[in-house]
Amino acid sequence: MPAPKNSIRRSLLVISTIVLSTVLTAPVALAAPSPSSKPSAGSSATATADPSKSPSKKSKDSKESKESKGSKAAPPAKMSTVGGTRLGQAGTQVNLASGVPVLPKGLSARSWIVADAESGEVLAAHNAHWRLAPASTLKMLFADTLLPKWPSSTEHKVESSDLAGIGSGSSMVGIKEDETYTVHDLWLGVFLRSGNDAVRVLAAMNGGVESTVEEMNEHAEELQAFDTVVVSPDGYDAEGQVSSAYDLTLIARSGLQKKDFREYASTVRADFPGETKKNKKGKKVRGSFEIQNTNRLLSGDYDVPVYQGIAGVKNGNTTNAGATFTGVAEQDGRVLLVTVMNPEKKESNGVYKETAKLLDWGFKAAGKVDPVGELVPPGSAAQAGARPGAGASPGEAGGAGEDAPGAVGSKPVASAAAGGGAGGIGTALAVTGGVLVLLAGGAFLVNRRWPLPDLVRRRPHP
Repeated sequence: MPAPKNSIRRSLLVISTIVLSTVLTAPVALAAPSPSSKPSAGSSATATADPSKSPSKKSKDSKESKESKGSKAAPPAKMSTVGGTRLGQAGTQVNLASGVPVLPKGLSARSWIVADAESGEVLAAHNAHWRLAPASTLKMLFADTLLPKWPSSTEHKVESSDLAGIGSGSSMVGIKEDETYTVHDLWLGVFLRSGNDAVRVLAAMNGGVESTVEEMNEHAEELQAFDTVVVSPDGYDAEGQVSSAYDLTLIARSGLQKKDFREYASTVRADFPGETKKNKKGKKVRGSFEIQNTNRLLSGDYDVPVYQGIAGVKNGNTTNAGATFTGVAEQDGRVLLVTVMNPEKKESNGVYKETAKLLDWGFKAAGKVDPVGELVPPGSAAQAGARPGAGASPGEAGGAGEDAPGAVGSKPVASAAAGGGAGGIGTALAVTGGVLVLLAGGAFLVNRRWPLPDLVRRRPHP
């Protein structure tokens, strides 16, 4: 697979980010003990940046992905320092002080992060830049890349070639050959059922899997998600395919700035078109069936209650990745993002339970704990400087239009309704963030909040 384009631009962005992180990050304090493992032996106090995410580095990425399978796998001694020096260190990073609640017990995930979605502050992290298999959380990047492509009412008749190459054992929504679906239907299949068949059909509409993968890698680069390498657009296990808790959080933050993304990610249940059949009278009819979101903090389960204020975003589970999840929730006007990757405790719904613990901690600690890093802005935001609206994603309020510098994709997508039988979830909350800005050759920290106009708090779950 060819290396992503604009490597010079990307290198400059990474260098800028590293300089900013070094200048702005407080002296490194002692990390709190890891809840599940000790930092790897020989890990340095300050890790060097690893700006490369190019598919040309497949051999290294493949090794990291394979290492993630073993129960005694340890994070690399050196990881990326994008977002702050401490985020590149192995083990748990948190500034515990008077009044700051201690981290929850029983955390076993190999990697996790708790961040304020609007300010971009990272409140705590554990092996944040460890490159691991992402599973279907990678569909967040797929959606953030392709959502602006078509209005939700666009129709597509599925051909057999659209469904080619779907991996064995893939999660499916139930798309049928020779049936017609709207783009709205297909995105519901992606977000609610994590349907690899829906992903493949949308990728076919976008010119094919190969071009879609290339666009996803380029978009990851634009978001400064340099730990991420896409090989399969649906997140199905593939050699060399990796991401990190830090990157998945960046990707979720970008996606949540799009209204359609928020609405799909927050939909609990919806009606999905079925297969056309003949009834008893010989007339062709097409029914529908209900699909439910597999995000258990949103839909609930026998051992996991719906989390208060949850509004998405995406879960995943594969052989290589284990269970992965990125969630966003709002309580008392504060919006947090938490990503959890591969809990080693293989209990039922463990990834959701650990996420809920971290969200609980984050809401108690927010405003009391000093951050250990930050979520960096997209590359275009850093380049655009302090221009109003700089760095906002296409399709969002204040974002770049199709003719604006740094615009990605085509025209902003028309707003999609939250699907028939949306289960009372309503429109998800809007999320925007703090932005690092490079001005006149100097480094300045500018924290900006761009709340979108359609902030809607969750109604009680039925």
